[in-house]
Amino acid sequence: MIASGADRRRSIRVPLNLLVQFRYDASDELICEYALDISEGGIFIKSDEPKESGSMLYLQFVLKNGVRLIEGLGRVAHVSRFGSDIRGMGIQFVNLDEESKETIRLLVKSRSELQNAK
Repeated sequence: MIASGADRRRSIRVPLNLLVQFRYDASDELICEYALDISEGGIFIKSDEPKESGSMLYLQFVLKNGVRLIEGLGRVAHVSRFGSDIRGMGIQFVNLDEESKETIRLLVKSRSELQNAK
């Protein structure tokens, strides 16, 4: 029996509706799309034009006031539909600084606790 995507995940995944900036190449302009969920291992980004699996990208999550929350490199792990009609990319985190890892860990923990409290 083959495990489903959710069964293969090593980390808890929680819903997220956050604008993420990313680029595929240093010379590219930043692309802005919404993330729909996140875990300590990766993030799902909604995109009508997802790149193919294996593509590398530079990620940046910035608050409206310019404060950087998360920054680092990711790899497109899969291209799929999330829910019924939303196209996007599952991004595996490849290289994040310790501050970004801690921010993600705390975000996932707090959102997971909120979900469990419902």
